[in-house]
Amino acid sequence: MPVLDSFIALGDSFTEGLDDPAPAGGFVGWADRLAAVLSARQEGFRYANLAIRGKVLQEIVDEQVPLAVSLRPRLVTFCGGGNDILVPGSDPDAVAEIYEIAVADLRAAGCEVLVFTGFDPKHTPLLRSLRGKIAIYNNHLWSVAERYRCRVVDLWSMTVLHDRRAWSEDRLHLSAEGHRRVALRAAEVLGCEPGEEWDAPWPPPVDEDWMTQRRHDLRWAREHVVPWIGRQLRGESMGDGLAPKRPELLPVCSD
Repeated sequence: MPVLDSFIALGDSFTEGLDDPAPAGGFVGWADRLAAVLSARQEGFRYANLAIRGKVLQEIVDEQVPLAVSLRPRLVTFCGGGNDILVPGSDPDAVAEIYEIAVADLRAAGCEVLVFTGFDPKHTPLLRSLRGKIAIYNNHLWSVAERYRCRVVDLWSMTVLHDRRAWSEDRLHLSAEGHRRVALRAAEVLGCEPGEEWDAPWPPPVDEDWMTQRRHDLRWAREHVVPWIGRQLRGESMGDGLAPKRPELLPVCSD
């Protein structure tokens, strides 16, 4: 692995950092946390985050990848396709073909590319039925990573994220602690030992009775699932009208 003095993060809400709130507003997320780890190890380190919530893979490829190719950072993290897989009738084989073209372009530009598999949705009621499609897509991502010599953060195998505390109230985006653990895992894959264990056991959970769990499930459906379905039916995205939070390669300390 070459000296990592510049890093651009590409993707959707996962990479933008939802739901890991920043003290001054906006979101932190695993990519910002990873940039902090890398910056502490390399003088002159610069970082940009082009990810925007709600983006489908073709939008990421059209809007974010060309800028990364033109800037030629030493490291690009690339995670996308999850919003495509959520769409009924979507084809993981076709989504993976788009993904591979983007990886080929990034590697041709001389960038080291770190890719991420999809999470295992076994414990997420809304997404459990998509487990097979996500597994097929993940197999494609592993194949792409092997063909183009990319390192992989295997989110599927991170069973520590099966704990509900790794997720925010919407159960679709990581909590602050979930983002922290993904950042630690990504740093480990890159050969940086962050000094903390991403798979450290969780403290014992607070037990909830059946009725309390069902109340939480109903509130989740009302506040998160129904609005999500409505956006899908209207063809709307959470990211409509939003700009990237870090569109330029700048020192991390400039935030």
